[in-house]
Amino acid sequence: MRPMAEHTTETPLSSRARPSFPHYEDADVHASSDEYAARFGDSVGQWMLTAQESALFSLVDQECTTVLDVGGGHGQIAIPLAQTERSVTVLGSSPVCAARLSSQIEQGTVSFQSGNLLELPYDNKSFDLTTSFRLLSHCVAWRQLVAELCRVSEHAVIIDDPVWFSVNILTPLLFSLKRANEGNTRTYRMFSTWELSQEFRKHGFKLEKSEKLFVWPMALHRALKSTSISQKLETPAKLLLLTKLFGSPVVAKFVREK
Repeated sequence: MRPMAEHTTETPLSSRARPSFPHYEDADVHASSDEYAARFGDSVGQWMLTAQESALFSLVDQECTTVLDVGGGHGQIAIPLAQTERSVTVLGSSPVCAARLSSQIEQGTVSFQSGNLLELPYDNKSFDLTTSFRLLSHCVAWRQLVAELCRVSEHAVIIDDPVWFSVNILTPLLFSLKRANEGNTRTYRMFSTWELSQEFRKHGFKLEKSEKLFVWPMALHRALKSTSISQKLETPAKLLLLTKLFGSPVVAKFVREK
């Protein structure tokens, strides 16, 4: 397993090839909390995570054996990847983000480091794959996050993001209802596939493939509290290719151009 670097280690700027950036992102602190994990604690939440995990593994290349999961203290990506005997490092903005990974860290299946999510403490191309879930849409300096994910990846970057071209277009109208149902909903940014693709291209990465998860809002599925009803809603949408057209969130894989 890749040795865990000390978060105080400094790499020469020439090898990092990036400017200093003053903002410090900590949106992962909430996503790494027990409160946030409770949103996925019932059968519907587990069904959602299973769909996300399936999308992830449909995109991960077998040869990607070293992974950096940025803002992944929630464990939704790091733990499944570690179970495939990959070397997985999670970077959190604070030591508290390691709490839900404590057993994996003790067992040595996952490494954890705290540091600035927008100035990753690693050399260029340090990992085969970088991932970041539950972070991009809450990150103010999201372009800087994309730049850093690309910089330290040798081969690919996999992220999740909510897209406009979906039922999310109704978010301004439905947000109060969503908050009433979920209790701890945060505001978030939505993207277009074109916008993200253009940003990744600036750093030499192109969109290779993406998987869209749900046609119906996740808040609706949580409100229904029934996996069987949710499956009955989503299955016809997949068969009719509606999920492929209008699904959200999107799990997207960008690969380094040769």
